[in-house]
Amino acid sequence: MRVVWDGEEVEAREGQTVAGVLMGLGVRSWRTTRGTGRPRGLFCGIGACFDCLVKVNGVPDVRACQRFVADGDDIRPQSGAELPS
Repeated sequence: MRVVWDGEEVEAREGQTVAGVLMGLGVRSWRTTRGTGRPRGLFCGIGACFDCLVKVNGVPDVRACQRFVADGDDIRPQSGAELPS
């Protein structure tokens, strides 16, 4: 299957998480922190933290470690978090 990562079409396998696809591409950081802009990527890998947030199909704050890819997904890096206060 094919997904888009930051504007570039890439291959993915059925059953892979977004984090799995990105790690397979060698991408280690796909979010920056709100305050200081520090890079973040996969940390806990089980959905307990918020380091791996990405935008998928325009929806922010998707945990890359928990979201399985679907054919045609548009995955984008995220700046900070858009979590409700």
